[in-house]
Amino acid sequence: MIVDPASTPQRDVYKLLIGSVVPRPIGFVSTVSTEGVFNLAPFSFFNAVCGDPPMVCFAISHRDPSKDTARNVAATREFVVNIVSEEIAEKMNLTSGDYAQGVDEFAVAGLTPVASEAVRAPRVAESPVSMECRVVQMIDLSPKPAGTDLVIGEVVRFHVKDEIVENFRIDPDKLKAIARMGGNEYSRSRDRFELIRPKV
Repeated sequence: MIVDPASTPQRDVYKLLIGSVVPRPIGFVSTVSTEGVFNLAPFSFFNAVCGDPPMVCFAISHRDPSKDTARNVAATREFVVNIVSEEIAEKMNLTSGDYAQGVDEFAVAGLTPVASEAVRAPRVAESPVSMECRVVQMIDLSPKPAGTDLVIGEVVRFHVKDEIVENFRIDPDKLKAIARMGGNEYSRSRDRFELIRPKV
């Protein structure tokens, strides 16, 4: 099968993309509006992109009207990425609905907002790892209806549950992170194997 995205319906190209690029980590992004309203939403177009300084990125799909996350990040230039563990998977899923502007998804999901140290956006208390971020760059990658805005943020604070980390190494068995597959499917990070990098 050979597919030319330019001559294939976008919904079919999207299915190939999200079915191939798996598992995708979930950036559970919390923001606050200039009026002080909290917002919380999951993004599976998310990853770490720089080690020094530490940076992460996530992509927000274009919507009309634009999503609360997009408006809040553009206005405040801050956000928090919260890692999703198995324990909060169902609650994370509750926040993924297309709620009306101004709805507080913390309240919808029954998750606890906690004050951050360096940014105004709250953290998710139940998340095993939270990263306070300041926007480095926002890039409009495509003006098309299914295009995205890429948000790159510098991590200015890490919050890691003491019981999952030792000597700065996070125990994946205790983290219990989940990831996004295609469609409505998710995966766990329990089934792993090791490969030793060659010394050249």
